[in-house]
Amino acid sequence: MDEIECAVIGAGVVGLAVARALAMAGRETIIVEKESLIGSETSSRNSEVIHAGIYYPAGSLKARLCVEGRNQLYAYCESRNVAHKKCGKLIVAPRAAQRGELEKIAAAAARNGVDDVSWLDRDAALKLEPELRCEGALLSPSTGIIDSHGLMLAYLGDAEAHGAALALGARVSALHGDGRGVVLAFGDDDAPSLRARLIVNCAGLSAPALATAAGVQAPRAYYAKGSYYALAGRSPFSRLIYPTPEPGGLGVHITLDLAGQARFGPDVEWIDELDYDVDPARAEKFYAAVRAYWPGLRDGQLTPAYAGIRPKIAGPGEPNADFAIAPPEPNGPPLINLFGIESPGLTASLAIAAEVERIAKEVLDA
Repeated sequence: MDEIECAVIGAGVVGLAVARALAMAGRETIIVEKESLIGSETSSRNSEVIHAGIYYPAGSLKARLCVEGRNQLYAYCESRNVAHKKCGKLIVAPRAAQRGELEKIAAAAARNGVDDVSWLDRDAALKLEPELRCEGALLSPSTGIIDSHGLMLAYLGDAEAHGAALALGARVSALHGDGRGVVLAFGDDDAPSLRARLIVNCAGLSAPALATAAGVQAPRAYYAKGSYYALAGRSPFSRLIYPTPEPGGLGVHITLDLAGQARFGPDVEWIDELDYDVDPARAEKFYAAVRAYWPGLRDGQLTPAYAGIRPKIAGPGEPNADFAIAPPEPNGPPLINLFGIESPGLTASLAIAAEVERIAKEVLDA
């Protein structure tokens, strides 16, 4: 049986960031990914936004790691020439009654150390984005957009430059502790083929199931699907436009890609099975949601683009859950589990990786 110091399960943006941190710390590391390419699930099906850290409860991992990770990510993109743009974002209140929500969001941003958010009245907001309809807005200048695939390639390149290896098409079929580490099996015959002194479970949507298979307590997995629709024609906005948040997500917002193309989404659809199809009929709800703050949207301008699924650990009607970075259980296998790493996971990826590397050092050097 092959043996290795660290194995990272999942080659999404967080898994690659974790592998990079472990390899750069001198750990012998392999990344195992069940798909035939990196980042093919959550990491390639999102808004590609660098978040400022505004919305999250004070003191939560999401708040702390988002703010830390945002600063690290901008610096990393500059140093590694990863395409990105600090374009800014407006959080808008289409109706006067929603201004109170903006005040709550501004207070949350201040508690989280996001000190560059400013209040705009209606005239100031329309001066920046004349096509808007709103009664007030918050401007977040440190929000940006990024080429997520370019980021993942950069993380992988750094990891491989420090000795890490990537195994694609390596679906973990079984894993268990054996007193010397965690033994992994791949494929259909469940034959053990790899022992690692430490496993980091970055499997995203599959993370709870993998932890359960290893005999570790794990939260229930919930799937919150979000569909995106592309705008036919030129974008009327130069910044990202977000409404006030809704349960399960941040509302149907307008994001831009690095070429300036606008897309709308995601919405929230709770599902039981993985399904990435985009229903054209759901666009009707998008028109109504978007026209609340952009009345100039014309019929027929939205076309189905793609869908993503948030790996949530809180279900419908429950408060949003924090990131869960769980160290190995006492007397359990040497397994670090990452649960519920949804947005702002991409933004926080470097900070999450540093947190995992710290736990790994405690485990491996004990």
